Amino acid sequence: MTGHRLILASASPRRLDLLAQIGLTPDEIRPTDIDETRRKDEAPRMLAERLAREKALACTAEGFVLAADTVVALGQRNLEKAADETEAAAFLRLLSGRAHQCITGVAVRAPDGRLVSRTVLARVKMKRLTETEIALYVAGGDWKGKAGGYGIQGMAGGFVTAINGSYTAIVGLPLYETRMLLQGLGYRK
Repeated sequence: MTGHRLILASASPRRLDLLAQIGLTPDEIRPTDIDETRRKDEAPRMLAERLAREKALACTAEGFVLAADTVVALGQRNLEKAADETEAAAFLRLLSGRAHQCITGVAVRAPDGRLVSRTVLARVKMKRLTETEIALYVAGGDWKGKAGGYGIQGMAGGFVTAINGSYTAIVGLPLYETRMLLQGLGYRK
């Protein structure tokens, strides 16, 4: 299906930058507003995929609609976007010296209504953080708008001791899976 538009159902500048890495520029950016509340007993992996699918379905633009959602999980606990500096610092204390999961759900809705999705899981281990490191990171503001209160592509990358899985999924859009979903539905730029 050449000639169809690519719509990014996200306002995330990180997702836009990641798409550019694989030569894709959305024709339109149309973030959706859905209820992102975790359902009772909903596992983080299921949450990430459900939210990506709901975002793709909620977008009213015509074309190939790409949506994603990233969940940071410590066990079954979901660490959402920190609401303020206090919560961001609390999240970093929880992640300090431990491994956690970054789970990104990605969904694509084709112009004919077909919807496909995948979840990509990456395991991230952080060093034990000092209170000074936490305070400096939080004061810098890089935690804003990021699940788990940190962004690996910024200063927090210096806190990460190991990654097992897709780096781009941790940032917010697994590029290999995104490309495969788009191609599988017939998108060609």
